[in-house]
Amino acid sequence: MRGILFLAYKFFLERKRQSIIATLGVAIGTAAFIVMSSMVNGFQKYFLEEALNINGHVKVFVESPVDEGKILRNVYKGGAFEVLGAKPQPKKDKISNYRFILQKYQKNPEVVGITIHLVGNGVVTYGVKEKPATFVGIVPKLEDRTLSVSSYLVEGNLEEIERNKNGVILGIKLAEELGIREAGKKITLVSPTGSLHVLKVVDLLNTGITEIDKSRVYLHIKKLQDILGRQGEVNEVVLKLKDPDKAPQFAQKLKKETGYKAESWQESFKNFLSIFKIQKIITRSVVFAILLVSGFGIFNIIMMTVMEKRREIAILKAMGYEKRDIILVFALQGVIIGVLGGIIGNVGAYITLEWLETVRIEVEGIIRAKGFILDRSLYYHLFGFLFALLVSFVASYYPSYRASTFHPVEVFRSGG
Repeated sequence: MRGILFLAYKFFLERKRQSIIATLGVAIGTAAFIVMSSMVNGFQKYFLEEALNINGHVKVFVESPVDEGKILRNVYKGGAFEVLGAKPQPKKDKISNYRFILQKYQKNPEVVGITIHLVGNGVVTYGVKEKPATFVGIVPKLEDRTLSVSSYLVEGNLEEIERNKNGVILGIKLAEELGIREAGKKITLVSPTGSLHVLKVVDLLNTGITEIDKSRVYLHIKKLQDILGRQGEVNEVVLKLKDPDKAPQFAQKLKKETGYKAESWQESFKNFLSIFKIQKIITRSVVFAILLVSGFGIFNIIMMTVMEKRREIAILKAMGYEKRDIILVFALQGVIIGVLGGIIGNVGAYITLEWLETVRIEVEGIIRAKGFILDRSLYYHLFGFLFALLVSFVASYYPSYRASTFHPVEVFRSGG
């Protein structure tokens, strides 16, 4: 085995320039995989973690049934028709038995927390500025126990809307667009019916998720019931589970037991999950393309070495080296390139990620951050190294097998 390793190392060093280029190709592919995976998965994990913390895992609400052809079917039984442009019917989005749902699922071992909402739309005005907003009526104690809202507040004054029913919490981006920089300002809420209500901003909500921070307004549920003229009504129940991955099954169970629409977070964020899936496919495709090019480089280097060393291979076989020994001699060249490239790539990726963590830039899109959000997992380093090693071995196997098929007599007869 020592002789095989010596020969593999000697052949590797004979083509230094080509070997270095192939090694760098593998290193770049490995580093690209680690860095891109850390960036993409860091962004995705951060978004989902924050979105689930503020929105919960399962949402129960009233689903408005759509049956545009109901009247026509009653009049023209058995007829073929199509309804175009049917006028939407008003939706009665009231959960009448929400108290029963609260009591029942608070005792469920799978449920970490449960809270109730009254959700409505309206307009917020401050001076001459006005912005559309989503009003969310909450019970502060239930809300914080379930969704940890207080951890996203600038001043942590969630209980203030319990003490002061005329208090509101504004999303920080909504407040900025209105020209509000701090709590204590008075704003006017315009309800869908046109009624005006002057309220005091007691805190600002900063989740880091742009869509939420630009639209959400928290009020005490009783105050919002008064504003919307829906005394005692609730139109949404939100649950947080011990295991978020079981949300789809739990939602199906809720739907059967309550009779209301139950939506898991996977269904709520299916558009984002599709985008995330595409991001991962693109990342892996780019890395695979880089490593594939490196693999062709390794293939060419070893194939050229094999063709140049036909006479030496014949001598080795004549000395008693078996077919598998010849394969090992040349395959180990690919393994050496893979090992060196994987190690260099891992070191390069680590240095790059350390640098990226120090970079401070304003990132604003789906989420807001003051730098790159990275997922520093050892798994990416290990997988990148193993994948580089696999590509290198596969690329070197055929030339190695080709070398093992040379017959000493034919080689010497042809003059080597």
